[in-house]
Amino acid sequence: MQNLAPRATTALAAFDGLRSYLNEQILGQENLVERLLLALLADGHLLVEGPPGLAKTRAIKALAHGIEGDFQRIQFTPDMLPADLTGSDIYRPEAGGFHFQRGPLFHNLILADEINRAPAKVQSALLEAMAEHQISVGAATYPLPRLFLVMATQNPIEHEGTYPLPEAQLDRFMLHVLVDYPDRATTLRIMQLSRQEARDARELPPPDCRLTQDQVFDARREVLEITLADSVAEYIAALVEATHIPEKYSAKLAEWLRWGASPRAAIAMERGARALAWLDGRDYVNPEDVQTIAPDVLRHRLLLDYTAQAHGISAQDCVSELLRQVPAP
Repeated sequence: MQNLAPRATTALAAFDGLRSYLNEQILGQENLVERLLLALLADGHLLVEGPPGLAKTRAIKALAHGIEGDFQRIQFTPDMLPADLTGSDIYRPEAGGFHFQRGPLFHNLILADEINRAPAKVQSALLEAMAEHQISVGAATYPLPRLFLVMATQNPIEHEGTYPLPEAQLDRFMLHVLVDYPDRATTLRIMQLSRQEARDARELPPPDCRLTQDQVFDARREVLEITLADSVAEYIAALVEATHIPEKYSAKLAEWLRWGASPRAAIAMERGARALAWLDGRDYVNPEDVQTIAPDVLRHRLLLDYTAQAHGISAQDCVSELLRQVPAP
């Protein structure tokens, strides 16, 4: 395989700098940092699940510091209305008519905090924004910024007063990322970083160099040019097919799975694998890239049978079985 072109190497160096900056500010969450960059490169959205206090909010804020774009945090609550996201028409007496007041979705990076606390109509408004890069208010439709990324969080511990996300909305998230507690050594480093920030009276230091939006769009085009061999594309299609006809591959899968992944999962796996290869400095996708990204692409798209749930089988168990049973090229 040939090396990446000089222009791609320059873009890659910029993203490597951004990744280093994020890992300096988000300690012990290298996987989350990488998934944020993958979503940015693949023009996708991600759902992040983990206990409170694991730097989920800090991660997206640090990303906003690292690129030229604006950031908005939205705290979801059961009493929210769609207009709280989209904005609404406001009557202006001095003008004798209505004026559209834009809502918080009109930003580049959105943190949808505790998204499962929002009622169905609010989730529907967010779904349109994620899927179509636009919002509708009355009879009017308004485009969202070209660079638009939603990182939604949900708390796996507290479920009182929550509304589980419908499958249609879950399918709009490119990745479902699980975050866990850091080890003791990392916790000590986090304490030191917190003291340093308290002394400096600021939460996040600025990066040495911020990525422009044009650099992000250039990188996205280069990711799409990464070589994907026919055998690797067949492997992606086989993984998705195995969720539709699991009995072809494994008796366990046939017993566990009630509903499989959509073609959108195959697209997300392909785009994510290309982005992984690009970040690794390669101009081709290998099966290991697919296997790395597959759990985050598939775990929220699989619907388990009640029997599997009763026996404590998780979606992660299903993905692991898929990767064991579907032969890689």
